[in-house]
This record gives sequence, C-alpha cells and structure tokens, in this order.
Amino acid sequence: MTAYILRRLLLIIPTMFGIMLMTFVVVQFAPGGPVERMIAQLTGTDVAATAKISGGGGDFSGSGGAQTSPGDFSVNSKYRGAQGLDPEFVKSLEKQFGFDKPAYERFFKLLWDYARFDFGESYYRDTPVLKLIAEKMPVSISLGLWMTLISYCISIPLGIRKAVSDGSRFDIWSSSAIILGYAIPGFLVAVFLIVLFAGGSFFKWFPLRGLVSENWSELPWYEQILDYFWHLVLPMIAMALSAFATTTFLTKNSFLEEIRKQYVMTARAKGLTENSILYGHIFRNAMLIIIAGFPGAFIGAFFAGSLLIETIFSLDGLGLLGFESVVNRDYPVVFATVYIFSLLGLVINLVSDLTYTWVDPRIDFETREV
Repeated sequence: MTAYILRRLLLIIPTMFGIMLMTFVVVQFAPGGPVERMIAQLTGTDVAATAKISGGGGDFSGSGGAQTSPGDFSVNSKYRGAQGLDPEFVKSLEKQFGFDKPAYERFFKLLWDYARFDFGESYYRDTPVLKLIAEKMPVSISLGLWMTLISYCISIPLGIRKAVSDGSRFDIWSSSAIILGYAIPGFLVAVFLIVLFAGGSFFKWFPLRGLVSENWSELPWYEQILDYFWHLVLPMIAMALSAFATTTFLTKNSFLEEIRKQYVMTARAKGLTENSILYGHIFRNAMLIIIAGFPGAFIGAFFAGSLLIETIFSLDGLGLLGFESVVNRDYPVVFATVYIFSLLGLVINLVSDLTYTWVDPRIDFETREV
C-alpha cells in the first residue's frame, strides 16, 4: 500500500503540470487581458468589469501622461483603445503585470512559485491571493460540506428503500418526485424561496443575504450556531432539490445489482433475516461505487455548483470570486484557484481509493497497475 500511495503522489506532479499548461495556454488566447482591462478603465471604455480596479495593479490614474502625438499610435496598436496613451506608460503597465517577459518564462516562473505555494497578489484587490481565497472559503465550505452531507444522508437511505421496494408505488412516485426536482434549476427555486420566505412578497422568515447576521459576534455561542444554520436554510433547499437524483439512483441500482447475486440467494437459503442480509452482506459491496462517487460529488458541490446560489443570496464565496476573476482577467486568482482546486481534487481521489480498502479489505491496490 505504501508503494501505491507513493506512486499516486508522484503522478500528481505531471498531472498538475498538464492542468496548469492547458490553463495557461487557454488564457494566452483569451482576448482582453489585464493590460487591456486597465487601459479600458483609464479611457472609460470598460463596460464589463464587475470589480473596481484599485491598488493591486498600481495607481495608474493620471500617471505617465495621457496625451501623446499621433505618431505614437502605432506603438500602442496591439492594445485596442490605447491610442492617446503614452507608449512608455503602456510599457509600464506590461511590466507591472509581468507581460514584458516571454510566455514560456512567465509559465515556468508560475510553476516555480506555485510549487512553493507562493500565489502572489491579486491584480486589482491589493491582497495576497491566498488570503483572498481564505476569506471566501467559509462560505464555500458551508455550502459544499453541508450540501454533500445532506445529499448523502438522504440519498443513501432513500436509494436502499427504493431498491428493496423496487417496482412498488413508493418507488414510482419517489422517482417521479426526484426527477422533477432534478429538472427544476436551482436558481429558479432560490428566487421562489426569496419571494415567498425572505420578505419578497409574502413572509419574512429567513434572512436575504450573508452567511451570518451583522451582530453575529455579539451573540452567545448557541445563538451563533442557530443564526448560522438559519442563514443556510434557503440556500440549502435551493441546492438540495437537484442534488439527490444521481446519488439516489446510483445507490438503488448498486443495491439491486447485489440483491440479484448468488451469494444473497445462498444467505436466504441459510435462513438469515432480510435485514441481516441487506446490512451484513449487501451493504458493504453495494457501497463501493457510492464511495467512488463521493470525491466528484464533494468537489462539484464545493467548487462548481454554488455560483448562482452565492449571487442570489449575496454569499461571497469561491464561486463568485472565480467568476469575477475570470471576467476581470485577474490571472493570479484564476491560476491559483485552478491550482488549489485541482490539487485538492487529486488528493481527495487518492483518499477515496484508500477508503475502498477500509470498506472492503479484500481490495489490494498493490497488485493494481497505476
């Protein structure tokens, strides 16, 4: 097992290299980099930015001179909207953002810095990227962790019940309800919940924004816990309706497959009770595929599934941070989030494989080719 873990850890290095190389190449071909964004801000032509540029890229407003002769236009021709700006000023922008160096040099410097977990500072927020991510992490942890736990705690028992009563009325109507919930977009449910329960038009039972109340720090510890979960109720409901389908049907089909195997018939012939067969024999084998899907479910809920929910409920988390960073071409934040999320995903997949051996000791990864 030690050799397998070591091989998997070593494979993380080329995998991360490939991920970062692909991300870097895509970014190079994306129109409107940070220099163009800064020029657009200075010339008043930027209409797409979602964050005000200040601090991180340096205070350029009014510096370097904005007047130049017509003969300077050719120097700035590679930047749309740069006409009228001093070429030396444009070069200073390139140097500020690191674009005065060749692409390959910037890429290998990025790899060296990231290997040491040095992610630099945001271009536009004048804040270290790692600190910025840490500030947004509690929201995403709350949404992702609780969503995954709630989903599994409901989906697994429901899937087992559906497998045991396959073809019954309960199985049919519960499948219909799950599919209907899966088909409704989460953001529509969120808007409906706000209108109905958050002071939109009817009741004002739940808060409209934030993860905690403004006076949260002044509350006793037990009220802080209640306030925290009170703020999570509506976002969790909005995300939960579409989260049960995959795990529920995966659990049902996995248990149905095991129920039909020969060893179950043998156990019944020996006179074992159905509960003893289900939880003593079938459960361990059927749960392997569920465990295999846990990392994907967790990563999906933790990183990707909460952007619209965060926006609607004014939750300032990683999803919203990543979206704004892409729109504003804040490359240090973009690259850092890709690097951290990918690394975390690879490590969690390794943990998932190791969990296999805990659930079923018969599995031996030492004899498996990686």
